Amino acid sequence: MRSTSSWARSSTVTLAALALTSTAFMVPTEATPAPDRVSKSSSKTAKPGKAKHAKKKDKLAKKLVRKSDGADAYRHLRAFQRIADRNDGNRAAGTPGYEASVDYVARKLRRAGYKVRIPEFSYDERIRPDGTLSVGDLTFALGLLQESTPAPTEGVTAELAVVPEDDTTGCEATDFESSDYTGKIAVIRRGACTFQSKATNAADAGAVAAVIANSATGSDMINSTLGESASIPVGYVNFEDGNALTPLVGQGATAKPSVEIRTSTTRNVIAQTRKGRTDNIVMSGAHLDSVPVGPGINDNGTGSAGQLEVALELGGRANVKNAVRFAWWGAEELGLLGAEDYVAGLSPRQRLNIALYLNFDMIGSPNAAYFVYDGDDSDAEGAGAGPYGSAQIESLLAGFLEDKRGVPTRGTDFSGRSDYGPFIEIGIPAGGLFTGAEGIKTEKEAALWGGEAGVAYDPCYHATCDNLGNVDNRAFGRNIDAIAWSVGTYAWSTKTVTRGPSDRSNRSARSAVHVASHSHGSKR
Repeated sequence: MRSTSSWARSSTVTLAALALTSTAFMVPTEATPAPDRVSKSSSKTAKPGKAKHAKKKDKLAKKLVRKSDGADAYRHLRAFQRIADRNDGNRAAGTPGYEASVDYVARKLRRAGYKVRIPEFSYDERIRPDGTLSVGDLTFALGLLQESTPAPTEGVTAELAVVPEDDTTGCEATDFESSDYTGKIAVIRRGACTFQSKATNAADAGAVAAVIANSATGSDMINSTLGESASIPVGYVNFEDGNALTPLVGQGATAKPSVEIRTSTTRNVIAQTRKGRTDNIVMSGAHLDSVPVGPGINDNGTGSAGQLEVALELGGRANVKNAVRFAWWGAEELGLLGAEDYVAGLSPRQRLNIALYLNFDMIGSPNAAYFVYDGDDSDAEGAGAGPYGSAQIESLLAGFLEDKRGVPTRGTDFSGRSDYGPFIEIGIPAGGLFTGAEGIKTEKEAALWGGEAGVAYDPCYHATCDNLGNVDNRAFGRNIDAIAWSVGTYAWSTKTVTRGPSDRSNRSARSAVHVASHSHGSKR
């Protein structure tokens, strides 16, 4: 999942526009229990006609859950790990490791009978920090966060000030009360909240620029983003340079943040069943790329492998009422670029032909939470509700995990940090699963799900250690079952989402949807 900030990223979806379509740690060992299976207990008594209809409606979903297996999906994770091992330890977009991952997935899908396309797209790749922070005789490499206000050509010259470090450095306005930051360049340590929050607090305190110093465990910030533009330029330095800046407080400095950019190409994998309505397509996606520093087994080998297992068990020639289209996105870690390119290339009719979008990004975090995207904004946090139908997707996924697997779920915001973003922007209902990234598990969550409070859901998020040992196999298996249930259910009928006998009435309203565009940087 892409790291837009050190904790979460705000979406810029225009909620008023979306209303047009609305009226929605323990590290596991080899002894990790096998994935739960569907209970064979009898259902409640119902009227014969209704019971027969429900049985028919759920038949494909139940069959797909029964066939989809966490152990088989784990073999795909093993393949991804070995691909990374042969290719400089990663599967990042634009590298041989990613290309080998594309070939692996596409080969499996073709053998399963799918119609497979591997479209190529180009993108601007951020290579390295290309700016400078000069303090006296010292010069430090200074990058520029995506979506930041650019600095003037001559840079920003001012006195250097460092925000005192604590567990939530720069996250509260009170962090800036111990000193005067008016007209100064504020240096703020990464962690605990969004870059945008830190930058906003610095600007409110009177700073003329902000420099985010990476944390000791933080991932490379080359693709990190503010999420929303701040009123001041926001650059970044590495961990060591951040330490070196601390004793330079009070000295004059000039900040010229920038990054080197080059044009690169990479590929998506798109696979569709050969049967089913093509004017009411069920779409499911997971990003295939890793970050450059590691193999990306949880992020997002788990989503890719889980979706691949379900796709292979469904089969490209399955007798489905609605065509199912699976996507493995490229360059998500660089800013949702594969999904954005795909959506941008759809005609208005092709957009209307997509009934819904399911997203699976990080579904086996070692200190796992069970999050379902908050389609109806019942949590009243962050970006708000998704397009009409998103609440129904949330209900289906949460209902399966809670009722069929006995696992309580909690909502997570449509923060814009994964590939559902471009689909929501054009009014397509979306939903999905997420087991957590760099966020910290609370005491309440540890009591709810187990694991260790005060520790990240994924301590190896965007790190070299995101390998085969970084997966909770029980969470992985449960979420694969939920993927199978949702795909199987919607392959038979999307009426709970689209609400109409022809499944068209509400989707046609998307043509009136106007949603504010937003750019993307790194990931969740």
